[in-house]
Amino acid sequence: MARLEVKKNMKIGIMGGTFNPIHYGHLVTAEEALSQFKLDRVIFIPTGQPPHKTTGKLASPEDRYLMTVMATASNSHFFVSRIETARKGKSYTIDTVKELKFTYGESATFYFITGADAILEILTWKNPEEIITMCKFIAATRPGYNLSRIEELKKKLFGINANPQVTKDSIFIMEIPALAISSTDIRERIKTSRPIKYLLPESVCNYLLKNDLY
Repeated sequence: MARLEVKKNMKIGIMGGTFNPIHYGHLVTAEEALSQFKLDRVIFIPTGQPPHKTTGKLASPEDRYLMTVMATASNSHFFVSRIETARKGKSYTIDTVKELKFTYGESATFYFITGADAILEILTWKNPEEIITMCKFIAATRPGYNLSRIEELKKKLFGINANPQVTKDSIFIMEIPALAISSTDIRERIKTSRPIKYLLPESVCNYLLKNDLY
């Protein structure tokens, strides 16, 4: 992993998630955001203790961090942070964004990259009206995804936030064919002894099978 370098006016992608486990869908999404939005880097941030209830077996924060490092090691624009795995208690996006803004300075622009289904839950996050003023959002969708609910979300967010910095350009839609891959399906395949090869990096596949994570 390349050395962390901080410059002025950087465009930073924040790729948050449990990464339970990380797979090619995550990597393709990050690479597409890097290209489309001309980001300087994408920081992968595995969740420590998720504030929302998760379904299925959750590997330890350290295992998920290590798998994320393995998966991103070959890309010089990808970085992995322990911000949330090292934090005691539940991991909240607002706290992570504040910490990153302190590190990179006020001149940096942040793009929070997440799935469309996840962004639809933003109103249940801690301090959503503040988060939307601190970073832009990239909602990754599958081809054919119904965007009407995201448009409704935009109306709600703009309704609760009168800050002039918050505009319709605060949420972007990005279509990703590889999002048909999911961590849930991978865990279920492992549980039922079905193949997972080519769904995630070989190093991650070997690690989770060797350590019997799921």
